Amino acid sequence: MNTAGRLIEGRLKHLETHLEQENPVLLKTVQSFKKLDRIAYRTGLLGTDESYATQIPWWPLISVLGTFSSGKSTFINHYLGYKLQRTGNQAVDDKFTVTCYSREKTAHALPGVALDSDPRFPFYQMSEDIERVAKGEGERIDSYLQLKTCPSERLRGKILIDSPGFDADAQRTSTLRITDHIIDLSDLVLVFFDARHPEPGAMQDTLDHLVSNTISRNDAGKFLYILNQIDSAAKEDNPEEVVAAWQRALGERGLTAGRFYTIYNPEAAVPIDDENLRQRFERKRDADLEEIHNRMHEVEIERAYRIVGVLERTARDIEERAVPAIKTAMYHWKKRVLWGDALVFGLLLVALFGISLNQGYWHGLQFVPPWLETLTASPALQIASAVGVMTVALGLHFMVRSMAARSLLRSLKKQAEKLAIRGNLTHAFLRNTKPWRSIFSTAPAGWGRSARKRLAQVKEDADNYVQTLNDRFTNPSGEVTIQLEDQAKLNVPQATPENDDSSYSSAATSHS
Repeated sequence: MNTAGRLIEGRLKHLETHLEQENPVLLKTVQSFKKLDRIAYRTGLLGTDESYATQIPWWPLISVLGTFSSGKSTFINHYLGYKLQRTGNQAVDDKFTVTCYSREKTAHALPGVALDSDPRFPFYQMSEDIERVAKGEGERIDSYLQLKTCPSERLRGKILIDSPGFDADAQRTSTLRITDHIIDLSDLVLVFFDARHPEPGAMQDTLDHLVSNTISRNDAGKFLYILNQIDSAAKEDNPEEVVAAWQRALGERGLTAGRFYTIYNPEAAVPIDDENLRQRFERKRDADLEEIHNRMHEVEIERAYRIVGVLERTARDIEERAVPAIKTAMYHWKKRVLWGDALVFGLLLVALFGISLNQGYWHGLQFVPPWLETLTASPALQIASAVGVMTVALGLHFMVRSMAARSLLRSLKKQAEKLAIRGNLTHAFLRNTKPWRSIFSTAPAGWGRSARKRLAQVKEDADNYVQTLNDRFTNPSGEVTIQLEDQAKLNVPQATPENDDSSYSSAATSHS
């Protein structure tokens, strides 16, 4: 195993050590991801320094997005019961802040490299992604990310991501890249808007990115749209109109379903003199806050199913998307090689015929060059000539193979982006164009009976993991004894905060 392979293996063992105590079901999924890795290594979808297991976050993720001064940090501080984030009416933090639990009594702030170098966190190797979209910015990872630890019990077993105030006009491409990245990886996304800005129509770019680009997703249910600081509308003649204006604005972006919450921070509320109005606002606030907090509390359950879902989707993507795409590319490559060979060797034969005709080597239909008698009289010269001809022919053939392969790369990259396949589809295709691979091969490199068998086993394992999770979190029969017996047999701990004694800060510190 090379250095890169040992490095990724070490990271996976570190992950397994933490999951062994935190969730044995997910510990088993790491082994299943390793099975997928072996298939991907052989087919070329992954390099030896990569793993499917490091392409997903393993801890429950809640991301908080929104506009400047929409009260995101105040909401986080109130939820944690700890003044962790700076607050203010202007932009007070220009970094994405990943917050996790720590047993220490005081909070700590760690640099972005603590996230960039730890595969358990959602920004693993984010510097490389930033570098691809913004040259030179990858080295400034600390300018984009920071890790904070907090002793709040509400953080135990989950990760909270606070984004800088969202301003689509002013933010750089690299920051938008990070925003899209955390949206993709999060189990729950809280999208905050500021009720103190009564003209949502003026925030078209923000609404487009945070609403229009998310409602068509197959995981749209994880988005909660929150109109914060609604207490500021209590002094309006018609406070309901403020809410209606925002609902219309979101509806214009296509958001016609899903929950729309209106809340405000009880500790920083605007005084409401009218007792009836104050009670009505408080009842609505408390009900919405309770529902939001319940969703945040249940995110660990959603995380477990998400990881198993990613495992199964990755296995299916390999078989149903990646392999067929490689086969199609191989078919087009073979056709282009055959046509290229026909063209090149046809032109070569025409050129040789023209030269020989010009040199007078033809007597009628007989080819009689002056050197033919010397060639036929010397077996060694015949062998050398044959080797020379074969060398030229093979050289031309492999040149055609290479050109035909390169001609397909651009379209294959676009196809890979469209299919959203995990892994490098172009690298896997190029593995099939190596000199020792025949153009008439129909099965991609590394794809055989054993690979299909291993893939079927992974999909079966994924189904078993779902059943185990169902046994852990559900009990349709209502028979408590059966559930407890199954849980003891599987050695799966109850999903309660008391049993989740994980601490992420120490590991993050070691990586920093």
